[in-house]
Amino acid sequence: MLEVNGVRTHYQLVPARDPGPGEPPVVVFVHGLGYDSLASFYLTLCPPVAAAGMTALAYDLRAHGRTDRPATGYRLSDFVDDLGALLDGVGVRGPVHLVGNSFGGTLAFSFAARHPNRVAGIVSIEAEPATELWAEKMGRTLGTVVDGIAQEEYLAWVAETFGAHHARLAKAAHALIRATSIVEDVPSGPLLTPAELARVTCPVLSILGDGGFQSDDPHAVERLLPNCRTEIIEGQGHSVLVERHRTVRTMVVDFVESLAARAAA
Repeated sequence: MLEVNGVRTHYQLVPARDPGPGEPPVVVFVHGLGYDSLASFYLTLCPPVAAAGMTALAYDLRAHGRTDRPATGYRLSDFVDDLGALLDGVGVRGPVHLVGNSFGGTLAFSFAARHPNRVAGIVSIEAEPATELWAEKMGRTLGTVVDGIAQEEYLAWVAETFGAHHARLAKAAHALIRATSIVEDVPSGPLLTPAELARVTCPVLSILGDGGFQSDDPHAVERLLPNCRTEIIEGQGHSVLVERHRTVRTMVVDFVESLAARAAA
């Protein structure tokens, strides 16, 4: 645990196994909102990334997993401040590779816009930058969650459809929503202006499911950012990371290795 901006933050650092010469690349995994925690990465991508000679860092966002849950302070700027303070606290000084799932990808873009020199590359999984369109989508999504998750019928449906574990996660998300200002804070941004988006010049790999949240316009992120490539995984919705983690793992390792080799050349 590490105190980050007054919040006790849970993180896991997995050292690179058999790194080559020089400092190994640092890959920071940022999970999504609500049901999620660092476990979604720690159990899927962290070990193989470390085995590939990279340092893996995953952490629980504020109010998620084992990290403390303050009542307020859930704007994107708060999460950006947390990430910067976490990197400082664990002694990571050089540029890192950010891998963000859903809201974690949105956070990665905002962090890179504010700290372009601290980011070597971004892999966003079913994610998009914090624009007005994103804020509208997020507001609708969170509103739907608030309306539905409190209903016993919904929890019973989750348990029957996805199992008891997912039902427990849904209850935890409901408790998070009731105890914090996260629903009001998150869609408020701050949103990124075109000039701020233009500062995200690092290479970006956008991984999407063909039936995910960006299925209506899967190349929209490419148009917003100066150096972005999109990979679409067929037959997948928003849960690409969970359902196709082996495919995502290969994409992440190949992407980071290519950038590290380019930087060393």
